[in-house]
Amino acid sequence: MAGTTVSVGVLAVSATIATGLALAGFASATSVRAAGAADAAALAAADTASGLVSGIACERAADIAAEVGATLGDCQVDGLIATVEVSLAFGPLFASARARAGPPPAGP
Repeated sequence: MAGTTVSVGVLAVSATIATGLALAGFASATSVRAAGAADAAALAAADTASGLVSGIACERAADIAAEVGATLGDCQVDGLIATVEVSLAFGPLFASARARAGPPPAGP
């Protein structure tokens, strides 16, 4: 009887740890997807601002973010530099990421 109780306890702890690790892995993957979406959206906005792609920069960024299921939260274009923030749902929570794209700063 004592062995059965210990076995059930070990199984419950193992299942709890496995579930926690799986959720942490999914959250990490969602965070990486959000960062990738932010990078792609910022590059698209910067390309549009520079004239390489036709359209409106922030609308293009929103379209690119939507391709991976992300939502564009903030988009600012200053000259040729685009800064965006996207969010991606993870159950009831959200992963968000910011990215900036544009030409490199002028050298010395």
